[in-house]
Amino acid sequence: LAGVHDIDRLRQAKIANTYRCPAFDSYDDLLNNVDAVGIAVPTTSHLEVAKRALESGKNIFIEKPITSTVAEAEELVDYAEKRGLTIQVGHIERFNPAIRCLEQSHLEPMFIESHRLAPFDPRGTDVAVVLDLMIHDIDIILSLVKSPVKKVDAIGVAVVSDEADIANARIQFENGCVANVTASRISQHKMRKMRLFQKESYISIDFLQKLTEVFRLTDEQEEIPNTVILGQIEKGRHKRRIVYDRPKPGDEDALVAEWRAFIKAVTEKTTPIVSGRDGLEALKVATIISETISGQTVSM
Repeated sequence: LAGVHDIDRLRQAKIANTYRCPAFDSYDDLLNNVDAVGIAVPTTSHLEVAKRALESGKNIFIEKPITSTVAEAEELVDYAEKRGLTIQVGHIERFNPAIRCLEQSHLEPMFIESHRLAPFDPRGTDVAVVLDLMIHDIDIILSLVKSPVKKVDAIGVAVVSDEADIANARIQFENGCVANVTASRISQHKMRKMRLFQKESYISIDFLQKLTEVFRLTDEQEEIPNTVILGQIEKGRHKRRIVYDRPKPGDEDALVAEWRAFIKAVTEKTTPIVSGRDGLEALKVATIISETISGQTVSM
């Protein structure tokens, strides 16, 4: 395994302890000596670099967003699928311990609220905040809701750059779920939070603190270990309790988990946790939001 402009990150992730990361004289030299490639070049070069790797029969890990445009992403995903090659997209928040500790939970959210705020950084201002920050939450929301998007409303403001620096989108799904998503890169403090509301439970996720809190209703007789009883509801046919739980997150670094998942998908020939098609779907929604903000007419 070797990466294009990503060798240092692999070493920092300590994966190089197991997988050697030698230096190569050229991209062609690299492609002739590896089974998989990690791509971390500017998004505008994703299609060219990734296509060359796929043409050489290599599986690829590619940073988010998967490509600059939906058409490019469709071309890349279709090409890989026809040749039985793996694409994993670098939506790293899917590997955050705060969300992974809910993998065994029954999640059917009907309202989602997310805030991803960051102080201003000149790096990345060549693209709108939707593709810079919001796309992380779009990907997570799509993975949770698993329903087609019905309607998108969005607004954004360019404050310090030529693209939207703060944006809000309201995403309505066919199953009735609504997601209210906010992203800003002109905030004083960082915030990466998501709240899920579903029947009989409320879940709060703090991606920065790696903290997950669950509030839910249970039958009075139900015994649930490691929870705190906050109150009781007398209404209805059965008395129910409000319980509080704080699932314990894992201690694996998200970057390490992300790369290990890619290696596992390649070696075991399984679908990655964040597949190329997942990256394509997230880009589709992000593009609709961006075009809505720009005032362009878009259709679902």
